[in-house]
Amino acid sequence: MTTAAVDSGDDATPQRDRILDIVVELLETEGYDAVQLREVARRARTSLATIYKRYGARDELILAALDSWMEENRYAGLTKPHDPDDSLYVGLMRVLRTIFEPWEAHPAMLNAYFRARTAPGGKKLIRRGFDAVVPAVMEVLADADPEFIEDMDAIVSNVAYGLLGRFAAGE
Repeated sequence: MTTAAVDSGDDATPQRDRILDIVVELLETEGYDAVQLREVARRARTSLATIYKRYGARDELILAALDSWMEENRYAGLTKPHDPDDSLYVGLMRVLRTIFEPWEAHPAMLNAYFRARTAPGGKKLIRRGFDAVVPAVMEVLADADPEFIEDMDAIVSNVAYGLLGRFAAGE
């Protein structure tokens, strides 16, 4: 279930995007290589021209589908405000669970993310992730020692990239 700004003439409005839904379904059930534009067009009952009009290339379509999926599954929980009565541990665990549990529940999407992030335009996914995660983490760390915050940045980044790499390698 994905939503995206769909051009409906005068203005773009959020609504369900069947094309992105189909790409997400293909990524989850058949894998990255199964996303072929002709198959997406067939399943969406639309023309290839429509897909190319909205998404200039296959990589762009996959990135849009992943971005939409991540908005719904990974970032939604990050908007919940931090409870100041929560310990640092509780706050950080809430953020880390929000980040990693969707990948655990949807490993094919993690595999697709890992591949797409190195494709043309893939840095957008990484940047968007940081834009969503950093404010939530900084809210939790508001009263923490600045040196601890600096250390956490390096640790969490390295752990996240290491886990992604190990997963992609089949470990």
